[in-house]
Amino acid sequence: MKTIVVFIFLFVGILSHAQQPDIKKDTIKLDEVLVKAIRVHAESPITHSNISKDALSKRNLGQDIPILMNFLPSVVTSSDAGAGVGYTGIRVRGVSAQSTNITINGIPYNDAESLGTFWVDLPDFTSSTESLQLQRGVGSSTNGSGAFGASLNLLTDAISDEVQGEISNSFGSFNTRKHTLKFSTGLLNEHVEIAGRLSKIKSDGYIERATSDLDSYFLQASYVDDNTLIKALTFGGHEITYQAWNGVSQDQIDAFGRTFNPSGEYTDDNGDIQFYDNEVDNYKQDHYQLHWNERFNNHWSTNIGLNYTYGRGYFEQYKEDQGFLNYNFSEISIGNETINMTDLIRRRWLDNDFYVVNANTRYKKEALSVIVGGSYSKYDGDHFGEIIWAEFASDSEIRDHYYDSKSTKTDINFFAKATYKLNDRISLFGDIQFRFVDYQTNGLTSDRELLNVDENYAFFNPKTGITYILNKANHLYFSYARANREPSRTDFENNSNVKPEKLNDFEFGWRFRNDKFQFNSNIYYMNYQNQLILTGEIDDVGNQIRTNSGKSYRLGLEVDAAIQLSNKVILQPNIALSTNKNIDFIAPIDGELINLGNTTISYAPSIVAANQLQYSPNDKFQISFLSKYVGEQYLGNVDSDFSKLDAYFVNDLSVNYELETKSIFKSIVITGLVNNIFNEKYISNGYYFTYDDDFSIPGTIKTIEGTGYYPQATTNFLVGVTFKF
Repeated sequence: MKTIVVFIFLFVGILSHAQQPDIKKDTIKLDEVLVKAIRVHAESPITHSNISKDALSKRNLGQDIPILMNFLPSVVTSSDAGAGVGYTGIRVRGVSAQSTNITINGIPYNDAESLGTFWVDLPDFTSSTESLQLQRGVGSSTNGSGAFGASLNLLTDAISDEVQGEISNSFGSFNTRKHTLKFSTGLLNEHVEIAGRLSKIKSDGYIERATSDLDSYFLQASYVDDNTLIKALTFGGHEITYQAWNGVSQDQIDAFGRTFNPSGEYTDDNGDIQFYDNEVDNYKQDHYQLHWNERFNNHWSTNIGLNYTYGRGYFEQYKEDQGFLNYNFSEISIGNETINMTDLIRRRWLDNDFYVVNANTRYKKEALSVIVGGSYSKYDGDHFGEIIWAEFASDSEIRDHYYDSKSTKTDINFFAKATYKLNDRISLFGDIQFRFVDYQTNGLTSDRELLNVDENYAFFNPKTGITYILNKANHLYFSYARANREPSRTDFENNSNVKPEKLNDFEFGWRFRNDKFQFNSNIYYMNYQNQLILTGEIDDVGNQIRTNSGKSYRLGLEVDAAIQLSNKVILQPNIALSTNKNIDFIAPIDGELINLGNTTISYAPSIVAANQLQYSPNDKFQISFLSKYVGEQYLGNVDSDFSKLDAYFVNDLSVNYELETKSIFKSIVITGLVNNIFNEKYISNGYYFTYDDDFSIPGTIKTIEGTGYYPQATTNFLVGVTFKF
């Protein structure tokens, strides 16, 4: 309630500011200042890709942002429910999402403890995104947790000069539907705009019972004049998704089919298999942001950003045959019988607050551009568990907590970055960042194991680069960047001696541009110490488990192009070739620690390729044929064939047609998308685990391997209609 009052107060302040005398409007988009400090421009020595609002809208039919980024270089995406709605994941250069830094208007979005990003908490955020930039590798200094494989920054909707609105509805396979209402008042008194969005998405999912029920909103009030932009925003979402993070084993696929979902499975009193109907993740997240950009003259400008995020929710599970000691229950004695096991339904809660202050100053004059800034964030999180039903409740009381853990994390960073043009051909880039992290947590984990962490980290992250302009068409660049990153809460739960990871990233690139052909290529070498690699295992709540790997590296070549074949046809291919190795990797096999030499890092395919063939007979009609190839990859780090995930090649077809009308609506946009048109039965993600078994030969230990998979949907479609007015 307090934050709502604050938002209203800020909004009223903006309206009162609008009473200033009329000033000649400058139409350049001051909105972009929100991300100036962390984005890079086209000639920067940083490897990056941009996606505009128009490009995002072509496929915006309810799927999450990671799925819409699927055709960028080195990107691999996956969906727990199999169809891009609900829990989705993204890896860049084989690096997990925990190592991708995400910001929204320069505000950190990664969860402070898990370091991951849960796009399901912001459903249909694409509809409020003006543009996004994906920087591969370490990239430029940014706010929040350090980038270890990539950084993704999103800019929300720009100010609209004109009154406008949209009603969008889409429907498709697996009973998927999306309903969106958007509006903008345009500029009132040439200074103030109010805009907003409401969205509803539902889907049954490709996987059995992997349903999604998603609500979201976006509201912003803006004030703009020649030199000032003030934005007050609030946005958020509420997701209820049936759990599908357990995946499915090959035996289950063989017995029940690739859509089988073991989540919620239990045996009733008659010995029949049942599935609990409320095995769901239920989480709400609300964000409040205030941004003030001020341009003092042609050389100086400043930006201040404030943020408060409130998240709360739980996931609910039916569990059989649970021991009383695991829930702090006392044994029950009835006559000569002792009861110490029970079936129960539990909820594991997370209630958290996240505060951020960003500030930066920019100076630009002739050959020199300098940005100096910093960020402070604080996270307060409560983890606790409740039993909402038990067959034998013992001496427990309603709303008793069977575990509690409290966490705080502060993150302070200062950075300075500069670009200096030595002459018409050579441009130098420098960037330094100091980052200080204090993480504390105490209490019990969800497994009632003691977890006390009190860690402080001080990181120095320098970056430098050079761009050389051979001629108007050809640019070369080289950059070096160092990054350090702290472990996550889950890392500490699995290894109290976990170490922060370090990375030295070298990038060399060539960019070519002319009227008909654009070409980008780069070679990267990412050298790690104590890289936190995915082991392949997941815990009982679907978190991927990581471990320090000592020395490791990623070496790759990325190429992407845009080729104008004719006035109506554009070809946009890209390919990434890489080798990703742990050096002298040691693993326990058959009861002994074995040095396996150089092994392939998990979840790192050596080839990832994509292509978009676009045909546009006019500016209102577009057909796109989209292809994606992902080479085979290991789900573990021991080069076991048992852990190998097969390569896959998937093709989609997208159609967009805009019909201009002269009646109620300005135009009607019809969008169609057929995913996986050749009905490929592919798996884009999985997990791998081992355990020791000594039953085979007495006195010996045998390592047993196991895998699980997340099958993706076969041929499916989505179709939508948007009415613009």
